[in-house]
Amino acid sequence: MNLLIIQGPNLNLLGKKSSQAGECITLDKINKALRLQVRNQNINLKFLQTHKIERAITSLQRNRSWADGILIAPMAWAKFEYVLKETLQLIKLPVVEIFFNETFFMGTGKKDSMLAETCIDSIEGFPEEVFTNGINRLIHYIQNTV
Repeated sequence: MNLLIIQGPNLNLLGKKSSQAGECITLDKINKALRLQVRNQNINLKFLQTHKIERAITSLQRNRSWADGILIAPMAWAKFEYVLKETLQLIKLPVVEIFFNETFFMGTGKKDSMLAETCIDSIEGFPEEVFTNGINRLIHYIQNTV
């Protein structure tokens, strides 16, 4: 199974946001936790963190035949990027979108997302938990639809 993980704008600054909340959570720690979670499961992960919607769209299009599913943390893109919504509709892969809880809120939440209708699930929570819950949800969905 191949999973594409798209991490949207400003997620590289998660460590700065978490330190303001008295935590020590970084995107690198989250990515390591995801790799550890799928280890020994014959699951390949491909990560892209970008601020540029064009890079995200290109990655989605280039990986549409490779990927079995997409985990996306769209941040502000969930509210404003119609081209992202259109791309997700066109490539027809299962998508789980994730957002952070109040403590780590980055300006766009689950209730703001125009992408929700193109996703199998939209979840919100603590950063490391929501990424691991999101990937579990995606894996479970793919395994039960094959």
